Formats: sequence, C-alpha cells, structure tokens
Amino acid sequence: MSQFLIADDHPLFREALKGALTKQFQPLEVLESDTFDSTLAVLESHEDLDILLLDLHMPGNGDLYGLIRIREDYPELPIAVVSGSEDLQVVSKVMGYGAMGFIPKSSSAQEIADAINEILEGDSWLPENIKDKVEAISGEDKELAAQVSSLTPQQYRVLSYLHEGLLNKQIAYELNISEATVKAHITAIFRKLGVYNRTQAVLIASKLQLESMESQQQ
Repeated sequence: MSQFLIADDHPLFREALKGALTKQFQPLEVLESDTFDSTLAVLESHEDLDILLLDLHMPGNGDLYGLIRIREDYPELPIAVVSGSEDLQVVSKVMGYGAMGFIPKSSSAQEIADAINEILEGDSWLPENIKDKVEAISGEDKELAAQVSSLTPQQYRVLSYLHEGLLNKQIAYELNISEATVKAHITAIFRKLGVYNRTQAVLIASKLQLESMESQQQ
C-alpha cells in the first residue's frame, strides 16, 4: 500500500486532494498534517512514506524553511510543493532547495496524478507552461540553504520573531521560554548563520520570505 502525506492547513483542500488521490492510486493510505510541527511528527512516525505534498504557507513552515529543513532531515523522501502561486522565482527556489515537483493548486486531478507518478518514478515535474523558464539557484542561495538547514525549528521561530522586530522579552513571551533561553538561541543562530548582529540575521530571514519574492516580481 502506498502512503502519501498531505501537509496543508486548509482542511477543505486536504479533503478534496485526498479524494482525488484515492481515486487515482489504489491501494492508498493518505496521512494529513496542518502545521510544520505536526508534519515533522508524521514524518518521524512513518518511515515508509512514498511522497510528501507540501504547502509552503502552512503555519510554522516559515515559507522556505520548512522545505529546507525537511529535505535536510529526510534526503530520500520525494517532496512535491503544492501551491496556489506560480511565481517563477518561487518555483526556482523551491526546485533548487530540493523539491522534486511544483504542482499548482489549480491543477486537475489527472495532472496531479501524472505529476506524482513521474516523481515516484524518480523524475522531477513542473507544469508545461513554466518548465523551460525555471532557473538554477545561485551559489549564494545554496549557501543560504546549507546555513538555514542547521537551524532547529525553535531557532527558526526565534529568527522569525527577530525578523518581525520583536525584543528578546517579547520573543520569550510568545514562545513561553525565558529571556536567557532566547539569548542562547540567538547566539546559536548567529553562529550557524555566520553573522554577528540582528540586522544581518534579519536579512537572511528576509530571503526565505515568499511574500518578498513575489512583491519583487510585481
């Protein structure tokens, strides 16, 4: 029996996708998650997953962080990003950071099934209209991915709050931890990212935000 994991925070979309997949793949067990943490929990408890269908905007994902982190922890797991956006810069980043496919949410059930079949065969998949337009990521982006992949989920949460401009005591309140623990996380973040202050760390965090990429295209 095949095992697919749908990681998306919209229950109606998960239900619709599950129904479409069940008709196309038999026998099939579809697992579901709606946050980054719950996705990690499913991944940890199911070693034989055939594919992860990942929504970038899912809570806790930190946009591109979730993909980078999962790819680092599960290098053999096929990952297909399922997204409502077809922004070429986002697609290029997604493929460069280790996804094997980028499936628009507007795709038909048959297109999604075809994409998954190709990925399960070991090939990458992109929609025909953007297949030849996706660019390779730069060496700087590859270095960024390597740095970010070393952050724990909790460290990335702290980095995200730094990006939002929160003070240490505010971050401590949001995460229900002590200020001393926040400071320890920030020290580890600076070391892993190779930076020396908050401004440099925030600039790196900005490069992982999909909204900023999409706004640059407009």
